[in-house]
Amino acid sequence: MDTDEEPDAVPADGTVPAPAQAGPARQRRHAELVGLIDDAQQAYYGRDAPVLTDAAYDAMMVELERLENEFPELRTPDSPTQRVGAPHEVTDFAPVEHPQQMLSLDDVFSVDELREWMARTVEALGAEPVWLCEVKIDGLAVDLQYVDGALATAATRGDGRVGEDITPNARTIEAIPRRLDASAPAPPPALLEARGEVFFPVEDFTALNAELERAGKQVFANPRNAAAGSLRQKDPSVTARRPLSMICHGVGAHTGLDVDRQSRVYEAFRAWGLPVSPYYECVAGTDAVLEFIAHFGEHRHDLLHEIDGVVVKVDDLAAQARLGATSRAPRWAIAYKYPPEEVNTRLRDIRVNVGRTGRVTPYGVMDPVRVAGSTVAMATLHNAFEVRRKGVLIGDMVVLRKAGDVIPEIVGPVVELRTGAETEFVMPTHCPECGVELRPEQESDKDIRCPNQRSCPAQLRERLSAAASRNALDIEGLGDEGAAALLAAGVLDDESRLFDLTADDLVRVEVFTRAATRKELTGERAAPAPGVVDGRVLSAVGVKLLANLEAAKGQPLWRVLVALSIRHVGPAAARALAARFGSMAAIRAASAEELADTEGVGAVIAASLRAWFEVDWHRRIVEAWAAAGVRMADEEPGRPVDDRTLSGLTVVVTGTLEGFTREGAKEAIVARGGRAAGSVSRRTDFVVVGAGAGSKAARAAELGRPVLDEAGFRTLLEKGPAGLAGKGPSAQK
Repeated sequence: MDTDEEPDAVPADGTVPAPAQAGPARQRRHAELVGLIDDAQQAYYGRDAPVLTDAAYDAMMVELERLENEFPELRTPDSPTQRVGAPHEVTDFAPVEHPQQMLSLDDVFSVDELREWMARTVEALGAEPVWLCEVKIDGLAVDLQYVDGALATAATRGDGRVGEDITPNARTIEAIPRRLDASAPAPPPALLEARGEVFFPVEDFTALNAELERAGKQVFANPRNAAAGSLRQKDPSVTARRPLSMICHGVGAHTGLDVDRQSRVYEAFRAWGLPVSPYYECVAGTDAVLEFIAHFGEHRHDLLHEIDGVVVKVDDLAAQARLGATSRAPRWAIAYKYPPEEVNTRLRDIRVNVGRTGRVTPYGVMDPVRVAGSTVAMATLHNAFEVRRKGVLIGDMVVLRKAGDVIPEIVGPVVELRTGAETEFVMPTHCPECGVELRPEQESDKDIRCPNQRSCPAQLRERLSAAASRNALDIEGLGDEGAAALLAAGVLDDESRLFDLTADDLVRVEVFTRAATRKELTGERAAPAPGVVDGRVLSAVGVKLLANLEAAKGQPLWRVLVALSIRHVGPAAARALAARFGSMAAIRAASAEELADTEGVGAVIAASLRAWFEVDWHRRIVEAWAAAGVRMADEEPGRPVDDRTLSGLTVVVTGTLEGFTREGAKEAIVARGGRAAGSVSRRTDFVVVGAGAGSKAARAAELGRPVLDEAGFRTLLEKGPAGLAGKGPSAQK
């Protein structure tokens, strides 16, 4: 990694210099880490399809926190260190606002770090508390809301404030009671928000994968993915056929729950019929905590479900309240993560993959081996320098490490087991797909790339697939297989014609067609447009792809930016650029300085944007998409792009507005420089109340925060807070 110059030493006269500022190299590294973590969080929380190992993700978060602690000017409210999970994405499941934010947990990775956290907690409280220790379930976080004892909603974590409604699916899980037991010694409260993890029991997971394999279907990588895939089915009957279970480990909003300890919350849960872990214990002292951790570290594969660590909590609820929380995690709980598991396997070959920006990445092909709950046969090796640094040879017995995730890591070779038949990996000099000579983009780069960006089949295939992903234009039906088929059939030669595809084009692509019926072949019945070609007609999948392409034209500007595969421009940077400039034309016209000045963008992303738009065929893609009707501006007619009426303000919208969808209201706030929050606090500047508003309106009144109706909201958007002066109760209540 590049390094910046060391800051000047303290002068001899003893004066203290200004705080060190992050130099260009550290700014670039910070932007790179934010982009990688954003993408990983979207994959993990938004799609339940992790793209990084726990160990790799944790290492990046630690490095990011260290950078921001050393150079505080790099820390922004949108930094991954300041939030929980990924921003909510539009999916087939309706959004649900959690009555109380679902926080994440801070992690520690060593006994020394755990001791330090416990010592700080004891010092803050003035006495040693009782510690509640419980195993950390590797499942899918779920929030259950019970109203008057009946299950009202079940939702995923999402970004901690807004999740996805999975109520019909959750009702099929036997462990989740539809109604709490009213005969318990203490009756269920009027409102109870129970948090926990839905998981796939290990034994049942093995049986399910065997069944899927016999049926010729894709198997799940691990129990967590099986749980997520089962719970997010559009058809609840599919979920019902999967033996999912759940364990509750926390409480959110509630009314009438009168207990003083977390352990007594669990006792109440159990009495009401809610599932509680059999693997928790209240203990006194550090030694007892470490003993609990050591015991379950040795027996982690003997449990009902997969675990990846132990959570240590302060049991006393009043003490929890005194300790409080950061923006993303409570200060009264910590997750101790077990070291990643390691196994040995034979490295049979090292091959390379070409990504959407041309980066050529070597990966290992190994004898399949089961590690951390899944079978692994491939692992990334990052670049040729990493292969040499690790010292692995083709044919080596290698150490493979995996922390229950999808992407494993080759740690290094077992040198003692070498036979002399091993061979050294040689990085190819030419692209394996198009034959163009490979080279680094800059002299200092460790990665090499295929410079044939426009017509390299691998890069084009990856770009098309990325454009269709949920992070971008969300075009169902155009994944890896669809993109490859379109290119193989010669229907597309770059992205520019993507939105010009017609039924006549798709009927030439086998994956989007079906065999014609006899009547369609003989003309006895009118064939679906465009008719019969080589005995085939357009299938339902092909018809749906055309409809999805048409719908994708209306996606907001930030998604279009992500779909262009501009290096370094991920969802976070794209949202910031769309909010600041409002249109593709304004972004293209902006100087590097103006782009870099955008919050969350910086010099590296700005330079990448400017370089991208300097390429003529890149510009033709944008122009072709615009001509096809793809949305290229978010601003409303007559509103200046740089209108920042809500700059620095926090606005909460609750209830239903006639003129705005929930996502539309959020985008309107963000586009004007404001923050669209999900909960009301003393720092909230305005609360917009629509029809059917609930507890947030009451919370606003309790805290004395200004409340607006829809007319007032429109005034606020147009004129800012000054425009509300003198407004009556119809706008400002």
